[in-house]
Parts: sequence; structure tokens; C-alpha cells
Amino acid sequence: MAEEDQPDWVEQRADLEQALRASKNDSRRDTIAGFDGDGVPRAFGRLSMNTGSSLVHGAGGVDPAWRGRGIGRAVFAWQAWRAGMRLLETGQEEGIFRNYVEERNPSHLALLRASGSSIVRYFTEMTRPLDQPIPDLPIPPELELVSFAEGSDRNISELVRLAHNDAFQDHWGSEPRDQESWQFTVTHPEFRADWSLALLDPARGEVAAYQLASYDPDSKELLGHTEGYTDLLGVRRTWRGRGLAPALLAEAMRRYRAAGIDNAGLGVDTENPSGALGLYERMGYVPTQRSIVFDLPLPARTG
Repeated sequence: MAEEDQPDWVEQRADLEQALRASKNDSRRDTIAGFDGDGVPRAFGRLSMNTGSSLVHGAGGVDPAWRGRGIGRAVFAWQAWRAGMRLLETGQEEGIFRNYVEERNPSHLALLRASGSSIVRYFTEMTRPLDQPIPDLPIPPELELVSFAEGSDRNISELVRLAHNDAFQDHWGSEPRDQESWQFTVTHPEFRADWSLALLDPARGEVAAYQLASYDPDSKELLGHTEGYTDLLGVRRTWRGRGLAPALLAEAMRRYRAAGIDNAGLGVDTENPSGALGLYERMGYVPTQRSIVFDLPLPARTG
């Protein structure tokens, strides 16, 4: 599927293993696969849902050679049914089944448009060549810059998780990260502790802002350039307006470039009211492609 659809990111084995063993989901009942007569997998679908949430996320696909036979519609129908059952099991009468699709994937787009789902959001992938000048942006003297590689003995990871949950309270579609999902994020094979940064406020014993980064060794093949990627960037509300986000991005860029990386990349909610898109454009990032978020309102299913 990845060879045909050419996504900017390809799920790794570690991602699948984590999805199948996550304690908040039952992989035996939340995953479906379709096999041909020789036992070769040709389609799959799965669901995930955070504890206490009414939002169910979907993922799935069909082998390109088997598309156009209604298999994708059957997988989606099963996912919508199972999403309704998850709501019922948690005592909820209604909720949302949400799917993300890249704008340049016509077959997936057609499936979601035909499913009764509605477009609710756009996300833009952006990149910035590192051969351009990187701005020298100041960090407030009362804050200490610490990388994950340097701060393992200072509980930096947990402090950043708490800062993230605070910073993203007002972000569309965001749900708090529990320790299980957060631990997977910071131990993922592509996570770069030396590029992941926190601005620590020693007076309060908390993180004011953070930037988590990763590196996909296949980025050259997927994108045409190597890329250090900002997975998460956040600033606590009490520290906003102080230039912390661009300062962290600039420091990350310097670290990427020192490692011989070609570009810096990130993704942004196009409608983010914080003005993040404009910030990234001023920092030299340019759009590469968009993803579209589709929501399907669901009642709980009883059978």
C-alpha cells in the first residue's frame, strides 16, 4: 500500500506492536484482517479509543491489487459497527468515528466521502531546507534548556508529559496523554532524545515549553531528502507570547544540521487559532501536502 500511495510517513513494526498490545484497546475485537485463498493478508482495519473518550480513531487499507471490489467499504462498515459497540461498552449513547487521509490518496478519499463522513479539519505537512540561515533566537534567562538525552535523571520525560497535557487543553482534537501512550512516544525507535528539548523553569519545577523530535531513516527514500521531524511542540499558556516555540525550533534545526540532516519537518493544524501556521511560514517552512480529517457521527450499536 505504501509503495502505491506514497505517503509521507509509513507505519513501522513498533507502531503496530504498540497498537495491538495497548491496554486501553482489545486487539482481538478491535482489529480485522482480510486474507486471500493462499493466506496472504490483503486488507486490514483497526480501531483505537482512549479511556473515557467518545472519540474512536480508525486506520485501515486494502492491497492496491484488490481495490475496486468493495473490500474497503466492507472494512469501513465493520469499523463503524465496532466503533458503535465500543461506545455501548463504555455506557455512551453517541460518539464520533474519526479517520485521517492524505489528500493525494484518491481511493481512500472516495471511500470516506461515500461513507457519510464529513470533513472537519485539515492538517498540513511542512518542510524547511537547513541550508538556509537559522535564526539565533534568545531563550529567557530564567529557563534552562535540557534535552531528553541530558535529563533522564531529572524526570524530564514526565515533566514534559504534564506540560503537554496542559499546553494542548485548548487544541482541537487533542486528548490527554496517559503514561502508557507517552512511554511509547519517548521509546519509539525513531525518537531522538538528543534532538528532543525542554525549557525547564527551575523556580516552579515544571517545563514551560518543549519540542519532541524523531528521525525516519527512510525519509530520503520517502521524501527525497533526509528530515528531522518535530512530532510535538507546545508552550504552557502562562509562557505564551515569549518566543519559546520558535526558539526551540531554531535549536532543533541547528542540531539536525549538525547531524548532516537536509531538512526540518513538521505538521500543523491549518486552522489552529494560535497562529502556528503563520509562525512556521515565518521560520521558513513551506507546505508539502495536506491530510484531511473525516468524522462520522455514531450512535451506540446494540448488535
